[in-house]
Amino acid sequence: QVHLVESGGGLVQTGGSLRLSCAASGGTSSPSAMAWFRQAPGKERECVAAIRRRDGYRYLLNSVKGRFTVSRDNGKNTVYLHMDSLKPEDTAVYYCAAAAGGPIVSSLPLASTYDHWGQGTQVTVSS
Repeated sequence: QVHLVESGGGLVQTGGSLRLSCAASGGTSSPSAMAWFRQAPGKERECVAAIRRRDGYRYLLNSVKGRFTVSRDNGKNTVYLHMDSLKPEDTAVYYCAAAAGGPIVSSLPLASTYDHWGQGTQVTVSS
């Protein structure tokens, strides 16, 4: 069973930066893709960023392009989300997710692609 542990959330002012980390442990093989989703109160969960292991392909939600960066340390089975120029609308619980199978590009933003989920970390951006 893959276990995901997230860290790095918190409270930041508009325009500030945060870096989220998610370390995967357990399982018989490394996750083939890892992603960050977020869910704000009253809104659906959405994929913010995803990265595929075999080729490093990255997906980013349009509204975060130019502000967020996703990266991965395959040796540590850890994925990072570096968030710059944060806005109040980025406020949400951020969840790490890991996929066992090899996802195609079009499936990277879909929650159903992922087999394992972290407990979530709160990110609050004050105006």
